[in-house]
Amino acid sequence: MKKRLCVTLILLSTIFPTYLFAAKIHVLQEKHVAVFFEPSLEPAAREVADIYPAVKAQLESILGWDLDLRPTVLLIKDTEKFQRMAESPLTVAFAVPARNLVVIDCSRINIHPFTLETTLKHELCHLLLHHHIKGTILPRWLDEGVCQWLSDGIGDIIMDQKRSLLNRASLSRRFIPLKALENRFPHKADSLILAYEESKSFVAHITSEFGREGILKVLDHMKKGQDAETAILNALSIPFHVLEKEWHDSLKSRITWLAHLSYHLYDILFALMGLITILAFIRLILKKRAYRDEERDDTDFVA
Repeated sequence: MKKRLCVTLILLSTIFPTYLFAAKIHVLQEKHVAVFFEPSLEPAAREVADIYPAVKAQLESILGWDLDLRPTVLLIKDTEKFQRMAESPLTVAFAVPARNLVVIDCSRINIHPFTLETTLKHELCHLLLHHHIKGTILPRWLDEGVCQWLSDGIGDIIMDQKRSLLNRASLSRRFIPLKALENRFPHKADSLILAYEESKSFVAHITSEFGREGILKVLDHMKKGQDAETAILNALSIPFHVLEKEWHDSLKSRITWLAHLSYHLYDILFALMGLITILAFIRLILKKRAYRDEERDDTDFVA
């Protein structure tokens, strides 16, 4: 156990050297998971250790795959420190499958809709998928889409569901092609959120049209070494590009004129406020002119 702990510390020090040297890190060693944390995060660390067996069992039950590895979970207290490690300031957690590592920003973990359990489940799902499917054939959109599906729709980032960027893309037909999301997601905030929304929605479309077994068959084919497009064709009997187009069409058909109106509500209100301001300005000018005309008439009368 001590040897394993030393190896883990050396590994973490190579990935996050500045953080580990600056912070006083404690470790909670359990049979199936190791949790590294700052002293003030001990309650969260114990919660991770307590819920890990159930979360692991849920994932294994759904996919039918074993998570036969011992992951390391690193809990971060300071958002700024976490963001120096993460690829986006919107991220609240991330996984490093090559290192069997999960890193969680505990300062934002209780912001709706995130909880420690759903976040841990999402990140462990990444480890599970990469443990059974070669990373070179697992596209990012499928990786994120499946993990959101298995963790009750929760992603790595906080998304503004009041103004869905996917709805806007559906209306304008300006989707990010899934092929463009195979290796990485965009860095720009709006594009990143749209990438997560598309990934989640596409997997949801597969489960809606082919049932849960449909997406599981796709993953099983990929576990055997097939790329995503080949796996979709063999598992679902439909070419990838056709399935993507049908998904786009289904999104478009579900958006009603009321949804269209509600999405542009902010723009409509802004335009109305601008119009009201212009009308008020015109009214003020007319009042001033009328006042000057009255003064002129009064002056003429006195004369």
